[in-house]
Amino acid sequence: MNARLNLHGDPQTAAIVKHLVAAGKVVTDSGLPAATQELVKIRASQINGCGFCLDMHTKEAAHAGETATRLHMIAAWREATVFTEAERAALELAEEGTRIADAAGGVPDEVWANAAKHYDERQLAALVFLIGLINAFNRMNVMVQMPAGGYQPGQFA
Repeated sequence: MNARLNLHGDPQTAAIVKHLVAAGKVVTDSGLPAATQELVKIRASQINGCGFCLDMHTKEAAHAGETATRLHMIAAWREATVFTEAERAALELAEEGTRIADAAGGVPDEVWANAAKHYDERQLAALVFLIGLINAFNRMNVMVQMPAGGYQPGQFA
């Protein structure tokens, strides 16, 4: 399977991807726990059906020491006992932010308030940008049908 479009082949397209990646680096360095960042990226990617991002972020999370049990339980985080309350709040915000079109009025106040109990303003901003960025990457990869399965941890470092 080949992608419909080479997102790195054209200089203009490659520049856009480069800027999105740079924005992601700012989020990575924000103080938001790395494990939480990967959980959020994986959950949004599950919802959006982005195989490429699921491949990348599950492998990166495992490479960073995330357990197989937690990785397997992300889709059922509400019933799983392996996540902290802070992680659960981030996963809930990720779901609501990803499914924003499904709810009139966007992310409910109680979801935001729950996240705000666990994260300071800087971390909340990082979560918002992270959710927006992973959704952008998911949508681009799904549209161009990026093949999944061949990602190697650190490939884009």
